[in-house]
Amino acid sequence: MTHDVDKITEAILAIEDAINVRWNNGDYMGFIQAYGEDVTYFDPLTERCLVGRQAVKEHFGKYFTGAIVVRRELFDPRVMVNDSGDTAILTYNLQNYLAGKDGELQPIPLWNCTQVYRLADGKWNIAHNHWSFARHPGVIGNASA
Repeated sequence: MTHDVDKITEAILAIEDAINVRWNNGDYMGFIQAYGEDVTYFDPLTERCLVGRQAVKEHFGKYFTGAIVVRRELFDPRVMVNDSGDTAILTYNLQNYLAGKDGELQPIPLWNCTQVYRLADGKWNIAHNHWSFARHPGVIGNASA
């Protein structure tokens, strides 16, 4: 099977951009709608892997409501596509900024993101999502050389 890696990359990045625009406006449903029914999910607040769209929706509703991201910077996005063209892995770093006092931008810790996309019935859905902090000061300060 032949596939166009550039076209797949463009599609995945467009989906991700649309999801992040919604997230930045306080709407986490962009992610929920992009997740497959059987998605698996990790972030720094999960004790264990969450399985299924409903579990992730409940998690988001508990922890990720109300914050409006006023600026975002996406670094080093990379999409790797498998040989059959039905699975793609997206990785990137994300720097978000919230509005601080007096209108100044307040950066929140830099994120690492890994998402596995799966093509099913002609539509890309997220099968797995993992968020972690990149070089978080609390971890770096406790690391030994």
